[in-house]
Amino acid sequence: MIESLASAIERLGQRGFTRSLRAQDGSLRVVGTGRAHAPEDLSIDEIVRFEGETDPDEELVLFALAGPDGRPVGTYTALFGPATPSEDADVIPRLGGSRPA
Repeated sequence: MIESLASAIERLGQRGFTRSLRAQDGSLRVVGTGRAHAPEDLSIDEIVRFEGETDPDEELVLFALAGPDGRPVGTYTALFGPATPSEDADVIPRLGGSRPA
């Protein structure tokens, strides 16, 4: 069975990734508080990809992001592909990478 976006967000929430982040002004901001994080300061704990049903070139990507201390910061959902908004295109390549094992 293919995991839906809602079930992936719920599953990651159970692991502590309860806040949503969005790209704004070159940083990732926590929805509701506006607290900004530099993408380079966050590590990717998990990536979940979703292909578009009508166009496989359009993907939605869900990132579970952790802080420098390894604690969950939140999830960040972005379009990935030809239609990637400029805010997301700026932030995605700057994410700090995978957390060391």
